[in-house]
Amino acid sequence: MDHTSAPLSGTTALVTGVSRRRGIGYAVSRKLASLGANIVIQHYRRHDEDQPWGSDDMDAVRAGIRSSLVGHATLADHDADLTDSGLIPELIDSAVTHTGSLDILVCNHAKSGGDGSILDMTPERLDAHWQTNTRSTVALTAEFARHKAGPRADQSRRPGESTARTSPFDSPTGHVFWMTSGQLHGPMRGEVAYAASKAVLAGLTPTVAAELLEHGIVLNTVNPGPVNTGYLDPDSTDRPLDELQNYLRETPFGRFGHPEDPAELIGWLCTQEGSWIVGQVLTSDGGFSLR
Repeated sequence: MDHTSAPLSGTTALVTGVSRRRGIGYAVSRKLASLGANIVIQHYRRHDEDQPWGSDDMDAVRAGIRSSLVGHATLADHDADLTDSGLIPELIDSAVTHTGSLDILVCNHAKSGGDGSILDMTPERLDAHWQTNTRSTVALTAEFARHKAGPRADQSRRPGESTARTSPFDSPTGHVFWMTSGQLHGPMRGEVAYAASKAVLAGLTPTVAAELLEHGIVLNTVNPGPVNTGYLDPDSTDRPLDELQNYLRETPFGRFGHPEDPAELIGWLCTQEGSWIVGQVLTSDGGFSLR
């Protein structure tokens, strides 16, 4: 693609949770790169090292994303534990400094493992998922919004009160994406802490989207459905094999989702053509939730 015709040419995207070539974050990064964006990634490889599917070669991850860059677009990456709230402003500042602006934020990172049923729940398990999946996502979004809004971000308000816009926006000033999960469509047995942390993001979407829109920023939340990022393979699954095979047989198209499926949706939503969709929780699951 000619970089002059790439729809995201000149923009910069920060994508979190990009540490494995089989992951959604990697697919999103490559998709946005192919559309012309400069890419900044965040990864925390030590999380993957504790999972059944294991970690990946970060040099290979970087090389794969670089191969998708268009024209003079560039790549930067940061190793950061997003449960450390002090690192979040630094990450946003660094992403802004990379090219001088930050236009797209994709909060793809998530904690897997260490969960359980309601009978297994402890404050520690709930806090661990909250800190990674929810608190850090909201904090990243807040820092991104303050960067885009500038001095207007200092306005205070009472519950239910809107701030006054100075004028309509010709186009979005930025895009933010949150990731939720299948708790929207049915039970997630044995994943109470994870489901709780993701349900907050889905439920909070309209409120934050409305506030961000006052500054021209578009927020949408994506439920990618059952995407096989390694956790659905027999040799690296974290759930019973017989249940896994039954799960696969029930999928509408006889397959789990590919990381590229939600990546295509996010890529389109970042373009001018997709920017009329605002404040939605969008399910991209090939109809699996309809089974």
